[in-house]
Amino acid sequence: MDKGDPATQELLAMGTLSPVQRLVNKDGSSALTSSARPCHLRRYLRDIWTTLVEMQWRYVFLVFSLTFLVSWLLFGCLWYLLALVRGDLDVDPDDPPPNRTVCVKYMGSMTAAFSFALETQLTIGYGTMYPSGDCVEGVVLLAVQMLLGLMTEAFITGAFVAKIARPKLRAGTIRFSSAAVVWGGRGDQRRRRLLAFRVANLRPSALLDVTVSAVLYRSRPGHPLRQSAVDFQLDRLGPRPCPYFLFPLTFHHELGPDSPLLPLLREPCGQEKSRVEHFELVVFLQAMQEGSGQIFQKRTSYVRGEILLDACFRPVMSLGPDGTYATNLACFDETASHGFDGVGLEGLDADETV
Repeated sequence: MDKGDPATQELLAMGTLSPVQRLVNKDGSSALTSSARPCHLRRYLRDIWTTLVEMQWRYVFLVFSLTFLVSWLLFGCLWYLLALVRGDLDVDPDDPPPNRTVCVKYMGSMTAAFSFALETQLTIGYGTMYPSGDCVEGVVLLAVQMLLGLMTEAFITGAFVAKIARPKLRAGTIRFSSAAVVWGGRGDQRRRRLLAFRVANLRPSALLDVTVSAVLYRSRPGHPLRQSAVDFQLDRLGPRPCPYFLFPLTFHHELGPDSPLLPLLREPCGQEKSRVEHFELVVFLQAMQEGSGQIFQKRTSYVRGEILLDACFRPVMSLGPDGTYATNLACFDETASHGFDGVGLEGLDADETV
């Protein structure tokens, strides 16, 4: 690769390539946009539990508030309607006519009915207003409100707990390197070129059975989106999962003749080329949380301008004089020139063993 080429210099400096639309953002969220249709909205409402758990917190609080307010208002109207139909609003609760039962004592307005519905559903105790056990209609309405109120509270409380305990929040403490690097040298009497990225666990608690997979998405105007699997491994573990993830790890992919990334990395990366063809490497990390056993996934993506050639990551772990290991995440994203020993990606032919 000609290091004097402006496109290569721009890539090595990780400069200002024209922005491209991703499928997956750097934080792992989906960047795909779609138009919502009424049929889609109906499907979301049918799966209301998942919809509520995946909502943003501000909408969850809005749904929480509206659910209870609507419930209190609805049953307040029903209590007021019951008193209106029975004529209890025109009766003195302290001196009712003989053989006349007032369903709810001292409930003489809609505001009082709303307050009575709120007190009933939250079981906070009655003041001057209280129901009569001799009013059958009132007892039935009281039972219905208590049943529906308990169901509503259980559903909303469960959604809150599920949202707080989501494994997705644990995935937020996993950090990927902002760029991937291509480095290599001579080892085992053969030339190797490796594409690597780094991952850090920001919590002191370890993760178990860590596996990494990747998908290469390649698009060209007027052509369908193509997908290719890309295998990553950790040191000499091969395809086996990493049993213990505590310190920063570097996963690599060998740019051999069967790698779908090799021909793409050979091509120039100028701004004009990026408008014609675009590829995105989406990386998936799946791990199990120690203690709870919950499995979660963390994602990120790398586009062409985020893959640095002739570079390697700077060390982040060091051994102190007292024999303890220390991690310096301040230089987690820092890279240094590695040097290809005079052999660039052009030197890797399709029929060469890597």
